[in-house]
Amino acid sequence: MENSFDIIIIGGGPGGYKTATYAASKGLTVLVVEKAELGGTCLNCGCIPTKTYARNAEIIQTLKEADVYGLDELSFSFNFKTAYERKNNVIDALRNGISTLLSAPGITVVKGEAVLKSASSVSVNGEEYSAKNIIIATGSESKTLPIADLDADMICDSTWLLSTDTLPKRICIVGAGVIGMEFASILNSFGCEVSVVEFLKECLPALDGDIAKRLRKCLEKRGVAFYMQSGLKSAAKGKVVFEKKGKETELETEKVLLAVGRKPNVEGLGLDEVGIAYDKKGITVNDMMQTSVPGVYAIGDVNGRQMLAHAAEMQGKRAVNSILGLQDDIRFEIMPAAIFTNPEAACVGKTEELLKAEGMEYICQKHYYRANGKALAMNETEGMLKLLAGKNGLIIGCHVYGAHAADLVQEVSVLMCRNTTLQQLHDMTHIHPTLSEIIVE
Repeated sequence: MENSFDIIIIGGGPGGYKTATYAASKGLTVLVVEKAELGGTCLNCGCIPTKTYARNAEIIQTLKEADVYGLDELSFSFNFKTAYERKNNVIDALRNGISTLLSAPGITVVKGEAVLKSASSVSVNGEEYSAKNIIIATGSESKTLPIADLDADMICDSTWLLSTDTLPKRICIVGAGVIGMEFASILNSFGCEVSVVEFLKECLPALDGDIAKRLRKCLEKRGVAFYMQSGLKSAAKGKVVFEKKGKETELETEKVLLAVGRKPNVEGLGLDEVGIAYDKKGITVNDMMQTSVPGVYAIGDVNGRQMLAHAAEMQGKRAVNSILGLQDDIRFEIMPAAIFTNPEAACVGKTEELLKAEGMEYICQKHYYRANGKALAMNETEGMLKLLAGKNGLIIGCHVYGAHAADLVQEVSVLMCRNTTLQQLHDMTHIHPTLSEIIVE
């Protein structure tokens, strides 16, 4: 049948399109259904545009610290216009690249909104398509807050910030997670007056507390104001009001960025009609990414397990392997993550706080950028790496803030996947001079 495939993938984001190419490489026929732009949130209004801005902001921050050319407000405005244009060019180039990938033999792309009709069929634009297996990869969207007194003209989300070509002079960011911290760093560099309101005691809860605190202090030195253990009460008439331990504080601001997390896109898919189990965290899946209905899988943000683009890609690979009866060595408990602030931060594995809470005996090694020759040569001496190992020396965690933190954590992530001990790590030669020497110094 013309409308029959081995796999139907609902969603063309990182999980969807990379799963499609992997499945096609295994000889399967694939239909990809995407209602918006290929690349999903990550490419169009998430990871890629944010990191493009982060790069431009890093350059501007370097110039500011060196007091080059006497940068003023007009300069920042000009630089943001340039960054905005560059961001759009990067997105266009990558969209074209994905379109090329999905033009490979065995892959068909349909634009539209898919609705499940059964465990083996979907309806798109009034036309029905069938497959032996269906993979749901519809991603997530920004959460909001259940607060009545919020002025719609003041409130924005990350999608709005990535689509505007004019930045506010003052912005209050609600939430000090990855999205909030990245925008705090970027907007501060572009000359915005930034304040951050966070309900928790410390920023970036997935990061080791020692590292998170040091990163926050770096941004405070640059002028970002943090209000921890504070809850937003209202945002109206150019002001935000938040409360800490019964005391209210009022700030003037033009915009309020709600960066309070993301929620899975499950509405309108027909999950209830087909009998697929889900809750507010996402679609329920097992370790093979199978849902409660045989033949239907869910990967990426929509299952709520690990809201990371690279996690979605690996979950998609696991789903295809499950369909084909193939084994793999993917270890989902070892999932590195990065925060592209300036300085950068990254982590993998357990935090010291978690190890203490578990009552586990462990080894903690701290290594500092200021003692590294390459870091000194790069003028990037702000930073620290924390390496955690079990009593037996097996590496179980790494948390870093500083230049190229993500690259350092990636190396440790690979070592953890191979069950490496501290002794084995210290017997591995590292190029001199490189930042990677921080891991073994």
